[in-house]
Amino acid sequence: MSARKSELTDRPNKRRAGSGAGGLTVAESRPQVVDGKLIGARCTRCGHVIAQHDVPWCPDCYGAVERAAFEPVGTVWAATTARIPVGRWKPPFGLAYVDVVDGPRVLVHVPADEDIPLRGSTIEFVTEGGDLVERELAMGGAQ
Repeated sequence: MSARKSELTDRPNKRRAGSGAGGLTVAESRPQVVDGKLIGARCTRCGHVIAQHDVPWCPDCYGAVERAAFEPVGTVWAATTARIPVGRWKPPFGLAYVDVVDGPRVLVHVPADEDIPLRGSTIEFVTEGGDLVERELAMGGAQ
């Protein structure tokens, strides 16, 4: 099945109704570490990296994408402490945007408050309960 075209441009339509409604399947929005690798995608045309592996095309150039695997380690770009409950996460909990080495930027759960990683820190992460979590936090460290 080819991607539907937008009525306003010649670009593919980003809205996907899901396979149940006859459209493309809806991608899992949460990045995952599987067998020690962050599974994602890379555009075969422009090289853009994506944290999800089951996207139908590149969000930058609409080119074809191929599955890619990245080391689950990166540099903290920014971090904050959340003080409201979100899903299974009880406040306070930390969140950090992490620039994966040679990969995409991902959101990772990290320790909160005084234990929050500083900008420029290097952290490793794993998947726990469907979310990316800093390795030390996942192993029972501070939250």
